[in-house]
Amino acid sequence: MILLLAAASFLLPLWLSSANLTVYILLGLYAVTAIGLSLLMGLAGQVSLGQAVFFAIGAYTAAVLSLHGLSTVVALVLAPLLAAAVAAVVGVPILRLRGHHLAFATLAFQLIVLSVITNTPFLGGGLGFTAVPGLGIGKATLSSSLGYAWLTWGLTVVVMVVTLNLIRSRPGRALRALATSEAAAESVGVPVVRYKLAVFALSAAYAGVAGGIYVFFIGYASPGSFPVELSVELVVMVVIFGLGSVWGALFGAAGISVLMQVLNQVGTLHGMPQYMPTLLSYAAYGLILVVIVMFLPAGVLPGLRRLWARRPGGREDPMSRQIAPPIASLRSLLRSTRPKTTRADGTPSPEQTRRQ
Repeated sequence: MILLLAAASFLLPLWLSSANLTVYILLGLYAVTAIGLSLLMGLAGQVSLGQAVFFAIGAYTAAVLSLHGLSTVVALVLAPLLAAAVAAVVGVPILRLRGHHLAFATLAFQLIVLSVITNTPFLGGGLGFTAVPGLGIGKATLSSSLGYAWLTWGLTVVVMVVTLNLIRSRPGRALRALATSEAAAESVGVPVVRYKLAVFALSAAYAGVAGGIYVFFIGYASPGSFPVELSVELVVMVVIFGLGSVWGALFGAAGISVLMQVLNQVGTLHGMPQYMPTLLSYAAYGLILVVIVMFLPAGVLPGLRRLWARRPGGREDPMSRQIAPPIASLRSLLRSTRPKTTRADGTPSPEQTRRQ
């Protein structure tokens, strides 16, 4: 399958138009970031609503270093390293939290970083950087979208191979045990804190290298390029087809990227208000998350496997019924927003009294 993906990713750009090639490149970059987030949420069981901040850190690292005279290749190498270093430092206090408290902490971290960037002249302020040089060595630079497409999808294939091997390795099995029960994993000798921190840093490195390629391809970086909406979009990408699945993250990135392009075209039709694309995007995210969390908590791919196993003579994998801890956290968060109908002593609540 990996070889087929590599061959298809190399040949497909040859037949794509310029506009579709741009979507194809962004799809690959989002897929790399989503694979890291799927690893973090699906295997380590850590909920993150701020993954786009590491995408931004990678982009700004590459932009600042290249604009100050450093080789763009060296800047691209340093982008994931700095993103991983920031994740390792921030992860020490943040990863002590659990469930939606951790999710809100990662979201708050993204808002803080974007605020710092906006108010720091050295980082371009609110306008950001323009005229970021193209990626290359010396005078040999990637000047066409086709080159960036091959680079992006080459990176995507490498990230998929590395992640699949990690999942099948001994640390990968330890991570699955950690996601199920941290106490049980620690009791059998799994270094829980170190593993959580390592996966957090690795997922940030994936986002950082994707952000570096993104800024060299687009040619500019500004705080508005990395909104909270992007973090929510990444969560939807990894949740829809199943957490912890590399192929699920890839399919999710493809499906959501195409859906967002369609909604953006609809939202920019003549007569539509300026806020309509953003409104349609958040509506789609919310609807998809609610449907997945409430009706397909394991994801679409595990759900399809369960349906296939129910055929005559089939046998269901009991793991396909397991709800990942991040999904359980999202489900409990949704349920906690429902108005209570009774008090602790059994008497009707004010909301229930008003309805009556």
